[in-house]
Amino acid sequence: MKNLATFLDIALFLVISFAFFWSPSLGNSCNGPCQTLNDCDGQLICISGRCTDDPQVGTHICGNSPPSPSRGGCQPSSTMYCNGQSYPKYDCSPPVTSSTQATLMNNDFSKGGDGGGPSECDNKYHNNSELIVALSTGWYAGGSRCGHRIKIVSTKTRKSVMAKVVDECDSRNGCDKEHAYQPPCKNNIVDGSNAVWQALGLDIDVGEENVVWSMAWYAVCAFFLSLIEWNW
Repeated sequence: MKNLATFLDIALFLVISFAFFWSPSLGNSCNGPCQTLNDCDGQLICISGRCTDDPQVGTHICGNSPPSPSRGGCQPSSTMYCNGQSYPKYDCSPPVTSSTQATLMNNDFSKGGDGGGPSECDNKYHNNSELIVALSTGWYAGGSRCGHRIKIVSTKTRKSVMAKVVDECDSRNGCDKEHAYQPPCKNNIVDGSNAVWQALGLDIDVGEENVVWSMAWYAVCAFFLSLIEWNW
């Protein structure tokens, strides 16, 4: 019984410590300066160097925040015509939750690959053996998720992997040299490297697979809370 109490004390300490160091409530408020997602209070995110409302969540904490998606969900902002076909353009993506549904696609992050130019987050090309992803424009959130790790789970294999966000899968632009002449991304894309597909046990040749993803800290919090519950 004493050992159980000691374990619970340690687990609770770790959860509290994690929440203290990672909680956005320690960050800046509306319009405060920021560089990453963790620099801002509560549900605020970092866009163009300033803390503001997340348009995908739909909060209105800041008076000059970007407009949120319509009640019916994220709607196309306009249409692009490319090679005789029309493609919707999006400024937003579905809301991010602890298990956000997405379509996994494959991206070549190396120089000369189908990813086009260098990654938006660091202006570098990457080896496809790295566990890295690009996110649709809305989820990319102006670069505020750059360098953060997300947990991806395949709905087919049930395998999961942690991958780092290094690029934007542009949902607003495309059909040019910078985007390797590909059309704009859909608004629900996680564009994974070869390594991500392999870690999930998926066949790259299939082209698209259903996955769910979340920010990595969701997974860590859930893990510690489940430990406490299991030993209670």
